[in-house]
Amino acid sequence: MGSRKGTVLGRALPKPWLLAAYGIAVVLLLVAPMFLSDFRLNLLSKFLAFAILALGLDLLWGYTGILSLGQGVFFGLGAYSMAMYLKLEATGGKLPDFMSWSGLEKLPAFWVPFGSFPFALAAAILLPALLAFALGWFTFRNRVRGVYFTILTQALVIIAVTLFVGQQGFTGGTNGITSFKTALGFSLSDPNVKTALYYITAAALVGCFALCRWLVGTRLARVLEAIRDGENRVRFFGYDPALFQSFAFALSGAFAGLAGVLFVFHVGIISPSMMGIVPSIEMVLWVAAGGRGTLVGAVVGTLGLNWSKSLISEAYPDMWLIFLGALFIIVVVFLPRGLVGLFGSTVDFIRRRKRHDIDGVTYRAVVPESKRQL
Repeated sequence: MGSRKGTVLGRALPKPWLLAAYGIAVVLLLVAPMFLSDFRLNLLSKFLAFAILALGLDLLWGYTGILSLGQGVFFGLGAYSMAMYLKLEATGGKLPDFMSWSGLEKLPAFWVPFGSFPFALAAAILLPALLAFALGWFTFRNRVRGVYFTILTQALVIIAVTLFVGQQGFTGGTNGITSFKTALGFSLSDPNVKTALYYITAAALVGCFALCRWLVGTRLARVLEAIRDGENRVRFFGYDPALFQSFAFALSGAFAGLAGVLFVFHVGIISPSMMGIVPSIEMVLWVAAGGRGTLVGAVVGTLGLNWSKSLISEAYPDMWLIFLGALFIIVVVFLPRGLVGLFGSTVDFIRRRKRHDIDGVTYRAVVPESKRQL
């Protein structure tokens, strides 16, 4: 949901109602720890982290028209960067256990800087952003777009997963990096620390949403939308689409890296399986289900589908994949504008009906009885 009039909710709801909806959402985030168990709160924290990634993907896909199936790589880079710091803190700066099992006797040089929390946090955001910008710059400059770019991002996922699995001595292999105990000296198993991490994640989501909402109201967003609707026309006007596309890709990569950082704090593990093709496709489905091109749709789709996945798997452990697949098909096939688009269409329909009824009453009140029969 942006500030522009063309967005679904921005058109469907008056501004006071829109601000009220934002306020209610923030209040619900604030009071959630009072009503949820520790398990449910941890799930919500993880889903809020996913929503940050979905916001970046929505900017890239919904506003710029670039479909990436490689967001899992950027998510994994952010998660691994923070996991390296957490692992070094857990071992007191000594050699991690999986390195000893792989025959290493000395901490690799590139691991040493990750003993600093500020460096690890900066790397978790900047490394995905720089990788995305570099990849985007070389591909978009060579006019690689559409399905070819999507396939290229899938190839990136395969390369990254193969690399992280193969370098077991440096990355933990298929098991990944786990067994974290503390962060900045605070115990990650302490319920108070978990609640604080939830609020940090919620604040990060609100901040990212506010940034995106401001961004889609700027001229930059108009250029991105123009590239989505007609890239050649934008080029003829003197703009360089590759630069804007690379920026959008880099921003989505930074959001994914931040989501990976928060994910590691809540889940306590990161492995190559979490950055593979299947998770990357699921990320696209979150945005599609909520409604691409509507920022609130990315959040709603992420929270809705992940909660549904959790609840259905608990109720039907043997058939939950069938139910979840049917849910995806229903949303994608019958709700092409997503859940938020359905809400906007419903509000527009009600408004048209009211306007039609008002026009009808006015017609009957003004037109004489003799002419009304004609």
